[in-house]
Amino acid sequence: MKPSLAIELDDVAKSFVLRGGQRFAALRGVSLAVAAGEHVAVLGKSGSGKSTLLNLVAALDRCTTGRVQVAGVDVGRPGESALALWRGRNVGVVFQFFQLMPTLTVVENIVLAMELVGHVPPGARRARAMELLERVRLADQANKLPSMLSGGQQQRAAIARALANDPPILVADEPTGNLDSETSVDIGKLFDELADRGKTLLIVTHDVNLARSARRIVELKDGVIVSDTARVANAA
Repeated sequence: MKPSLAIELDDVAKSFVLRGGQRFAALRGVSLAVAAGEHVAVLGKSGSGKSTLLNLVAALDRCTTGRVQVAGVDVGRPGESALALWRGRNVGVVFQFFQLMPTLTVVENIVLAMELVGHVPPGARRARAMELLERVRLADQANKLPSMLSGGQQQRAAIARALANDPPILVADEPTGNLDSETSVDIGKLFDELADRGKTLLIVTHDVNLARSARRIVELKDGVIVSDTARVANAA
């Protein structure tokens, strides 16, 4: 039996109109299928189309032509309000610069993500937030403001927030691009744990070390997929 697809792009193109009226093609005829439970890293230099690809998968933007289907939904069809609710339940998004609410504590940031979607009952939200912080080894920082945490701690908090509504898919845009190498390794191990728990991971990065933990590596160049390689798991 074929595994179900979590993410499917079919001949997707995305272009932007630049100042002066020129049209820039960020993605050109990209087709990609990611099975449920896969851990995929997307590599490429700046300007290769990595972040554009992630934004389409997370329904933060829409393709110019082609079709993007995520968690069984054609994300080009629903309206913006319906997409926001759908995203909260199906796709957790991790950004390079964390994007935590600065006036809320770490635990309040995670609870807020649940409040916006309404999937988790109100009485269970704080306990779930603490459970997630425990999972990312940050429970002892729960009542601190984000500004009191290191960059690596803020990124772990952002990952916990992305998991707030237990989405089956997690996408991350350069999640270690603002971190030192040691902390980057720690974030990579956390992604490994999530993959082992059955989450579908799509990690957009230029960090080769982070990509090594993925089971599959897709490389973009000038808006086109130039390689798509499954990695053999270590025998150990």
